[in-house]
Amino acid sequence: MGGIRGARGWWERGRVLAGAHPWVVDVGVALLVQGAMTMPFVVPRAAGLAPATWAAYGLMTLTVVPLVWRRRAPLAVLLGILVTSMVYKLAVDGPGQPLPYHGLVIVYTVAVLSPPWKRLVTGLLVLVAVPVGVWLNTRSARELTFSAFVFAAAYVFGRLTDARQRAHRVEAEQVAARERARIAREMHDILSHAVSLMIVQAEAGPVAVRTAPERAEAAFDAISETGRDAMVQLRRMLGVLRDGDDGHEGPKGSERSEGYAMSEGYAPGLAPREPQPGVGDLPALLDRVRGSGIEVGYEVVGRERELPGAVGAAAFRIVQEALTNTVKHASARTASVQLRYGEADLHIEVTDDGRGPQAGYGGGHGLIGVRERAAAQGGTAVAGAGPGGRGFEVRVRIPVPAVVPTAEVGR
Repeated sequence: MGGIRGARGWWERGRVLAGAHPWVVDVGVALLVQGAMTMPFVVPRAAGLAPATWAAYGLMTLTVVPLVWRRRAPLAVLLGILVTSMVYKLAVDGPGQPLPYHGLVIVYTVAVLSPPWKRLVTGLLVLVAVPVGVWLNTRSARELTFSAFVFAAAYVFGRLTDARQRAHRVEAEQVAARERARIAREMHDILSHAVSLMIVQAEAGPVAVRTAPERAEAAFDAISETGRDAMVQLRRMLGVLRDGDDGHEGPKGSERSEGYAMSEGYAPGLAPREPQPGVGDLPALLDRVRGSGIEVGYEVVGRERELPGAVGAAAFRIVQEALTNTVKHASARTASVQLRYGEADLHIEVTDDGRGPQAGYGGGHGLIGVRERAAAQGGTAVAGAGPGGRGFEVRVRIPVPAVVPTAEVGR
């Protein structure tokens, strides 16, 4: 096991070095080609042929050396290889090669890295060089066919590599855009909710100081608690964004998919590795909202069960945003939150008795974030006037994988 770990460590260090210094890869490719082209010089030549000389070997090496610059000037490297190869063929009686390794590598490189006009020039040069090389060697149709095939294959593999790299770049850009949108939603939900509650409490504070000092003290305590909670959540988020700075790593591979770190609570360095808020944190959230003067009811219907981390976090944020809108826009006296567990889904309903849609709902990013969070979990969200046209209601359905129920709840 120690040997495997050591080999893996060397491999990882090699990948990092290659990523940081592409020329290391180019030098390695050149050395690999040099090794392959050295084989005919090591194997004894057939009887009747003169032995290979150091001059021939040195000239052969000159045909390989340009590969070190293959990324920076691929077309110039191709020309250099063609010229030195022609000199090698005409000037010395050196061993032949079973494959033109250096030529295949540079054609592949041109196909991957070069613009169309350079690829066209390369194609024309190869169309001339291959027949000339065959004529100087065996002058056989078999060699001509084989040479044309291997060079065409090198070019095709290069174009496929370029297409794959482009697809990866597009995918990375899309993932980055989704990640930016997710972070924006998290920031909006945390700050909008906290600031809204703090504003309500701060506006009520001066009145309470004159009429009910004990209520003023409670309001200031609520402001402090809300601010501290927002800071904890922001630190947790920033810790996720800086994951790895302290040398610790979260899960690898597919586990590090979009939203995984936030839903599972990876936040080294700036915050402990705690999970994101879930449905179990809703009572504390409702208590903070009640501190703003709104009476909030809470009901859970159906067989309550443990939810996946991402679903629980989405449910918490949806309720948080819906209640934030109530605090900011509704002028409501009461609100209610209901979680209804179905056999394969979770229904969330948040209603209030405020002024309804005309109160300014939907003008910001809050309800957009609710719909995006529901959609991210494969669910749907609907918002509009409450029952009987009074107040406002947000209804969300999120599919939840069926698991063994843990409790029968009806509160």
